[in-house]
Amino acid sequence: MSVLLTDEQRALRDAVRELADEKIAPRAAEIDRTGEFPWDVVELLAKHDILALPFPEEYGGLGGELLPVCLAIEEISRVCATSGLVLAVQELGSLPILIAGSEEQKQRWLPALASGSELAAFALTEAAAGSDAASLRTRAEVRGDCWVINGSKRFISQGNVAGVVAVFALTDPSAEAVRRHRHLTCFLVERETPGFSTSRLEHKMGIRGSPTAELAFEDAQVPDANRVGDVGAGWSIAMKTFEKSRPGIAAQAVGIAQGALDEATRYAKEREQFGKPVGQHQMVAGMLADMATEVEAARQLLYAACAEIDAGASDAARWASMCKLFAGDVAMKVTTDAVQVMGGYGYITEYPVERMMRDAKITQLYEGTQQIQRLIIARELLSNGT
Repeated sequence: MSVLLTDEQRALRDAVRELADEKIAPRAAEIDRTGEFPWDVVELLAKHDILALPFPEEYGGLGGELLPVCLAIEEISRVCATSGLVLAVQELGSLPILIAGSEEQKQRWLPALASGSELAAFALTEAAAGSDAASLRTRAEVRGDCWVINGSKRFISQGNVAGVVAVFALTDPSAEAVRRHRHLTCFLVERETPGFSTSRLEHKMGIRGSPTAELAFEDAQVPDANRVGDVGAGWSIAMKTFEKSRPGIAAQAVGIAQGALDEATRYAKEREQFGKPVGQHQMVAGMLADMATEVEAARQLLYAACAEIDAGASDAARWASMCKLFAGDVAMKVTTDAVQVMGGYGYITEYPVERMMRDAKITQLYEGTQQIQRLIIARELLSNGT
């Protein structure tokens, strides 16, 4: 399948790149320094319809295809990983509605999410249920015409600023531990729901401007109209969500890596040592060549994955995991090498590569660690006999 960009996709990429360079790049260091959520960036992305990219046109979106979303995430993340995550999380939190929501739910929530007037978040992870997500303990039980949710969620990106959060809870407390994932249900919990609160915000190595929240549910009453899909269908909804959201994290990783490569290349052209630019020294030149090759390889795998997933590939999970795995590892390596190329200057905040290196690490962790991605890929290979 061709991964060449169409004229329309190139135009989108170039427009987002220009916007990122002019409006977001000047804000990136301050967002990282203060750790404050960039509401101005949210407004900017909404104004230019970038937050509308993940949604079909009938709900106020621009189509909902995966590759345009990833192109935008990549270009924004090239200058600011936190800002790129705004779009990635908006897609992530909305996907359960897009995948399994009723028409009434789509009409109710998607137009506001597409316009950017509301933000979404996705709450699966718990303190004792990270990679082993099926071990989560948050419970929902029927009381009258409502579901009452009790428990907590941790490491929830934008959980405290979202207007609606897709929350996964156990709806059969008697379920056997080995089969607990078959008894998860997805609910849409709105910000003002009584009993729903943010109990803490994490202090992080990177993506500092993106709030990572611990959410608490104390007899939070959610109407059955907010249940997404069938009772017990939550695990399937979550896994289908990851098939489309993991490429967004790969796009973030590719963008971070490209930004670091750009900075290192610029520095290598200008900085002189031993009478010539450092980029003309063979070992530095070799590092830059490897970095450029790795970034482009990650980009092409990402674009191929987007094309396969949008085409309905039966092995979409494998494609999603492969692009996230490879791009995340490339981002960590390339940003580390960029710091090395720039020496002491790469280690200080005067240049952005130290921030990029800190930001890169999270792409190897969230939405499934690299080890989990390898397990998924291997399982798909072995089960299909290919």
